[in-house]
Amino acid sequence: MKSVVLGFQHLLAMYAGAILVPLIVGEAIGLNSTQLTYLVSIDILMCGIATILQIMTNRFFGIGLPVVLGCTFTAVGPMIAIGGNYGISAIYGAVIASGIIIVMISKFFGKLIKFFPPIVTGSVVTIIGITLIPVALNNMGGGQGAPDFGSVTNVLLSFGTLLFIILVYRFSNGFLRSISILLGLIAGTVAAMLFGVVDFGAVKEASMFHMVVPFYFGTPTFHLFPIVTMTLVAMVSLVESSGVYFALGDICEKEIGKKDLEKGYRAEGLASVIGGIFNAFPYTTFSQNVGLMQMSGVKSRKVIAITAIMLISLGLMPKIAALATVIPTSVLGGAMVAMFGMVVSQGIKMLSKVIGQSQENAMIVACSIGLGLGVSVVPDIFSHLPEGIQILTSNGIVAGSLTAIFLNIMFNMIPSRKRKASVQAPEQETKQTIALTEQEA
Repeated sequence: MKSVVLGFQHLLAMYAGAILVPLIVGEAIGLNSTQLTYLVSIDILMCGIATILQIMTNRFFGIGLPVVLGCTFTAVGPMIAIGGNYGISAIYGAVIASGIIIVMISKFFGKLIKFFPPIVTGSVVTIIGITLIPVALNNMGGGQGAPDFGSVTNVLLSFGTLLFIILVYRFSNGFLRSISILLGLIAGTVAAMLFGVVDFGAVKEASMFHMVVPFYFGTPTFHLFPIVTMTLVAMVSLVESSGVYFALGDICEKEIGKKDLEKGYRAEGLASVIGGIFNAFPYTTFSQNVGLMQMSGVKSRKVIAITAIMLISLGLMPKIAALATVIPTSVLGGAMVAMFGMVVSQGIKMLSKVIGQSQENAMIVACSIGLGLGVSVVPDIFSHLPEGIQILTSNGIVAGSLTAIFLNIMFNMIPSRKRKASVQAPEQETKQTIALTEQEA
């Protein structure tokens, strides 16, 4: 019974993150309530399957650590952009293709990881968070194009939800703080019910049980730009996951070797492939569950397995998934400001450790974030370039990410004359000192 309670605690800690991604993406690409219910339920189910793939271990995949997986927020912006430009089928084509690429390069990613130091990953995460903020603000107003956009009711609900989350975060600690977003969504929805803006029609229409269907939203299509975008997102997620693996290895007193990392990466790639087939999302480790593990001191894979079984069970119950779809858009917007703001702060936290190390690092951050944000705000700036180049420049996240990678190679990986001189100078001084000493002797 104790393991069940601990497993349910992990479920609550990650539930808000699990349902927010399909709600945000689904609403942004114009899904109806039935489709949105399916998207939420399949995402919850796939979180459970992805978690099982990772906590088990064999010769081919699975890190074998008590880790919970969910859809990464770094994929939200790219998926919305792909859906808007290419359609929903291209989202799943890109998710499947990027998952296959990750499986294929998992053996070599340990070597590729040198191209993704904190200065690069921090810049990418910051760019993604910044480009998501306008999505949150549009939702705070009631959703882009809504007839009541910016109404007093929407503003009160959105800011009320955000204030509630802030207060819970300020005056609680431990487990309550870890579920502050979930509590804010519940409180905001209850307040919206008092305003009479909550519609339970989707819950009434949803069935109690269903079987998942592959390619529910249609056959996936494959386009180069979406695949490049999602592969970059997947690589950044792997870098973040590596940190979680090492943190969990330290907690569980298990040494993480190269083979363990390979199997962990392969499991994430496999989870993305399965997620794409069943019209879910790419999956990565959830760090909030690591914090909960540190707090509770319980580091059993059995507990996480129970969490995974709970997720799979909930994913087969559309009526429960439909409850998430009744959350008003303005309430979601209030929570999204906090969630996306935390993505930005995580990026800044990563950068704070390295940006002061050199002027070169400051230049990398300046150019990559500036270009990434600039292209997001003015997407037509490269519209006259050849289509092959536009693939790399028409999306702010891709443009900013590639800029960070290129500048890091140029400034930090290619030896410069100045750096060579600074290394050779002490050697020359040492030789001169030795020569003078010999002459004096």
